[in-house]
Amino acid sequence: MYCIECDCSIQKAVFNYSIDYFGVPLCIPDQKWIKQLIEQSSTTGQALVLYFLLKENGVDAELEKYDGHKCVDIVIESAKVHIEVDGGHHNYSSKQALADLKRTFFSFKKGYITLRIPNSLINNDAEETADYITDFLEINQRRISKRRYSPFKFAR
Repeated sequence: MYCIECDCSIQKAVFNYSIDYFGVPLCIPDQKWIKQLIEQSSTTGQALVLYFLLKENGVDAELEKYDGHKCVDIVIESAKVHIEVDGGHHNYSSKQALADLKRTFFSFKKGYITLRIPNSLINNDAEETADYITDFLEINQRRISKRRYSPFKFAR
């Protein structure tokens, strides 16, 4: 039995507690980290669910990473992707929508694609969502690699 976050070996009792409390296997230090993150930040349950599903899919994701402008829910550096898990309030206010667009634009200028995932999608189809995002990340990583090494970088 191994921690999904750091891949260290964990005892059966720790494994069982972690599955009951978090839904995924975590060592004691990572359980403490997640508890602290929940208490001290705006991390939502939906963002945690998606993060751990991506980790289970083998994605090297980072949770609540500051990008120099804002804190991003989930970051996948290798694919240059930011994932924002949004509650319903992101759809009802033009002020919030414009703020989200500006955040997306800032990330885009730094070379990142932003995926905006509504909470409702995580609540109803979390596993399928994580699988599609994983496929998206793999394709984007390949595109980045081709651009980085292709002599025809700017050719049409």
